[in-house]
Amino acid sequence: MNSKLSNISLPLRLTFLIFSMVLNCMGIIILQLSEAKITYEKLGFLESFKDIPIAFISLFAVNFISKTGTKKSLISAVSIVGICSAILPFVEVFWFYKLWFAIVGACFAIGKICVFGIIRSNISDEKSLAKTMNSVEASFMIGIFVVNTIFGWLISSRFSEFWKYGFLFISVLSIFTIILFLRTPINEPEKNESKGLIADLSGFVNTSVLVFLGVIFFIVFLEQSFNSWLPSFYKNHLKVNSFFALQASSFLALFSYVGRTITANIIHRFSLSRYYTICLGFIILVLAIILGIQYFDSDDSKALLYLFPVIGLFLSPLYPVINSKMIAKIDREKANLFTSLIVIFSSLGSSLSSIIMSLLFGKQLINYYPLYILLAVIVIFTISLIYFRLVRKNI
Repeated sequence: MNSKLSNISLPLRLTFLIFSMVLNCMGIIILQLSEAKITYEKLGFLESFKDIPIAFISLFAVNFISKTGTKKSLISAVSIVGICSAILPFVEVFWFYKLWFAIVGACFAIGKICVFGIIRSNISDEKSLAKTMNSVEASFMIGIFVVNTIFGWLISSRFSEFWKYGFLFISVLSIFTIILFLRTPINEPEKNESKGLIADLSGFVNTSVLVFLGVIFFIVFLEQSFNSWLPSFYKNHLKVNSFFALQASSFLALFSYVGRTITANIIHRFSLSRYYTICLGFIILVLAIILGIQYFDSDDSKALLYLFPVIGLFLSPLYPVINSKMIAKIDREKANLFTSLIVIFSSLGSSLSSIIMSLLFGKQLINYYPLYILLAVIVIFTISLIYFRLVRKNI
């Protein structure tokens, strides 16, 4: 990481921390609203109100960012999230959650494209890019841990009815981040002469890019199955209270943070594709142990509480490693546009995952949750092997 990027590192990490908290409070909201007799089918589609705006806005965000400037766009996105988080505790109606997630999703699309654009404009080689992206993305995992810890404490305390006031913390953090951005100079990514949205996107239409986007889709598909639904699995299937369900999920985020931090520090010693494949292998191993316990010991064994978080150690590096491998091959002036594609396919994977999970929970099929996760990992493993083979052919 060069000195210019080092100066902006803190506000970039805080940006990911903020967006992580608002995006991954979905598990908490599902847990709380399900107790308020909102059906799992409705809650499953709540994810779509976040993910569809992310996909839609990403198509046009590049042009907006180019005209407005990366710094102003980032500040605007973080400001809107801060304002919406300050309003949420005072609104009781369910439809506002849909609107809130739609606004948050749109802001996240802009924010992520800006952050990736800044990183790509300052770093060129593949391994340095992987190191930086793992480092910044690690803040995303800390956001999950923090939001689950804060809300878990509120929900389990005598102030449980005021759990939504935890969102005021996000507003305060947003103000602090905006101040940092205002005080920090940022080199804008290079602007690219646009030929029109369709013409610009057509430049990325080739087999390796399409397979890469498929990999991204299924990685986020898998991540969302944990981030939004693991607390409900713990509470409904393993019969633990809301506080412990959230704290056990926090440990998933903590292990994920450790996984990305370790990766950031050792990735330069390994081939990216080999490291990625080893991580997938360990995920399959842990899931095999979980399924073994379920089918040969007890379906609701408390050992599952401690095994699921370990998966985060190996799952978390997948997304930044595969992204950095591909983004390093993209011209710097096209980085924002390509990031918009990543955001679109990520949001689609997240939305579909939550819809499927809502069906599993709604039809009382949650005992198949680990098997569902394993099938998703096998799909990722297969598509990833195809992608790495295509990349080797193109070298």
